[in-house]
Amino acid sequence: MTTIGVEEEYLLLDPDTGLPVPRGDEVREAAGLGRLAADREVQHELLQAQVEVATPVCETLEEAGGHLLRLRQAVAVAAEEHGCRIAACGASPLRCARPVAVTDEARYRAMVTKAPQLVAEQLVNGMHVHVAVPGREEGVQALNRIRAWLPALTAMSANSPLWDGQDTGFASWRTVIFGRWPVSGMPPCFQDAADYDRRIERLLDAGLIADIGQVYWQARLSDRYPTVEVRCSDVQLSADEAVMLAGVIRALVKTALAETAAEAPLPDHEPELLRAAMWHAARHGLGATLVDPGGASRCAGDVLHQLLRHIAPALEASDDTRQVTALTDRLLRNGTGAERQRAALADGGIRAVTDLISVRSTVP
Repeated sequence: MTTIGVEEEYLLLDPDTGLPVPRGDEVREAAGLGRLAADREVQHELLQAQVEVATPVCETLEEAGGHLLRLRQAVAVAAEEHGCRIAACGASPLRCARPVAVTDEARYRAMVTKAPQLVAEQLVNGMHVHVAVPGREEGVQALNRIRAWLPALTAMSANSPLWDGQDTGFASWRTVIFGRWPVSGMPPCFQDAADYDRRIERLLDAGLIADIGQVYWQARLSDRYPTVEVRCSDVQLSADEAVMLAGVIRALVKTALAETAAEAPLPDHEPELLRAAMWHAARHGLGATLVDPGGASRCAGDVLHQLLRHIAPALEASDDTRQVTALTDRLLRNGTGAERQRAALADGGIRAVTDLISVRSTVP
């Protein structure tokens, strides 16, 4: 079984005002000391109004979903103990007049010095899925083959339409915010693992990034684990939606590995087309068209069904077909998180949005 791991980032919000609150250290420590999470599973983030959780290595989607529910509960309890809520949204609907405090670590302080405004506006939260690969060479070839599907994943996961209390017009404003860093957006195509390493080394040698962690491509090789890390998704409103994306991403990487082993021709994708397709996906989510891997503009639902057909053998091999298909059908019926945030804003204003995105503890 190809293993997976999932990371989720959450905002910490004041329950009355909906504004971000800088209590990351307190919430992380409280969650790590509780019975539902170990300290290593709850991590700090760049800003003190954020926390991150990371599941253990999982073999099944059921296992991953169980850990996500457990960790969401642990952090929700800890947040409530410190007078705030966690929010599962890709971008903060509201912002404070002053920047939120940065976590006191050397690399984060250096980022403030280099790009203070970008750091101040980094109130965005993603979901990262790690999929095990046999080696770095296979991982690079998988990256090359999944690039054309990243816009569809971004559209499926869109959950960040609001910023400063207003509708940005984008389904995933987080994608736009993150795209402003020097090494971000769609990953390039690499000749091999040596080419991948050489390109990153040149960025480091030129001083354009301080460390490998600042390679913010929407998919990359993990620098900590033997995995491909797919980073293009907004954090999801529910754990079920996160499980759906994890299943799709695992099957996508497994399909790419099988194609590489079979020496299938590598598709030739023009970089400008992929960049524009990603922008289009962030703009519209599933509400309009998507650009399929062949470069054609098609109904978003048709592209999702094309994706499911593409990964069908890998889903079947992992026994994930029924679960992923059912969750994808539900997504197409109910809409993305972005669509639901917009509906909440129209029905009840920003307070209704805060209620929608908040993850509350079930502890009496």
